[in-house]
Amino acid sequence: MLEPLAFRIAVIEPTCKICVGAWPLKDHFLVDCGLARAFVFEDQFFAGWTVLVLKEHVSELFDLSRVARSMLMEEVSHVAQTLAQVFDAKKINYELLGNQVPHMHWHLIPRLKTDTDPLKPVWCVPHEPVGLPAEQLAERVHLLRSALCIDPTQSL
Repeated sequence: MLEPLAFRIAVIEPTCKICVGAWPLKDHFLVDCGLARAFVFEDQFFAGWTVLVLKEHVSELFDLSRVARSMLMEEVSHVAQTLAQVFDAKKINYELLGNQVPHMHWHLIPRLKTDTDPLKPVWCVPHEPVGLPAEQLAERVHLLRSALCIDPTQSL
């Protein structure tokens, strides 16, 4: 089991698109939560969809120490609660998969009252991806940073 991330030298995997900074997109950055960073997900068909990405290359939750796992869950909960409030969500979906990108990252997805298929996971709801134009993305980032009580000018 790994020591708490705050007390170790970060592990970087040179073949990982998260570690090398290729994903998530830098202009989608919301906040540095401590062990993880939050980003607006590029597909906003489900308004507010956010990813919380662990700073260090770890693929399994059980690889974290109890302390780090607890800290991470607090960060996940804080961002999820904020999304629920901002988007008046009926439910928040939490997804920690890693099949395609084996670097720990949580998908936090507000499910709204207007959801077209609320009983299905987002991966099973047919839709065209919705990318926000730059101005709308900037507004969404500002809105969420403000709600997370973060300086809206913070950058990655």
